[in-house]
Amino acid sequence: MAARTRALPAARTGAAALLLLAAGCSHLHWPWHKAPPPPPPPVHELDVSGAGAVSYPQIWKRNTLLVDLTSASGSGAITVKPIEGGTWPVRLALRVTPGAFAVLTVRGDERVSLPVSATGSAPIDLELPPGLYGAKTAQLEVSWGATAVPVQ
Repeated sequence: MAARTRALPAARTGAAALLLLAAGCSHLHWPWHKAPPPPPPPVHELDVSGAGAVSYPQIWKRNTLLVDLTSASGSGAITVKPIEGGTWPVRLALRVTPGAFAVLTVRGDERVSLPVSATGSAPIDLELPPGLYGAKTAQLEVSWGATAVPVQ
């Protein structure tokens, strides 16, 4: 019986050592570990003009062109139109930061005001509704601020 009681603490010590070894090696890349996919490359499908427009990158998110407005805050406006010889993407979305402003207003063939949540930390992708722009739409006027901004 004395041999059995000595073996039990030795087994616990061995299991604890194995657990510590596995935890210490957690930074290693195991064969089943997959690296996260790289971010999509920036594209230039639309011309964006207005104050600070150079800092609004565009990326494809599946079949939706995403214009990243996460650096926009307070109030402002930009104009968006297809590049020379290009066409509008079938789907268009604007990425915004929660709490940076209250309302995003977009005017094309129609006008829409999209409220922006004041809570949260992850950026929000606001997909523009069908009918807001079409193949013959010259440009979209995008404005943001504390309230719905009237667009002339």
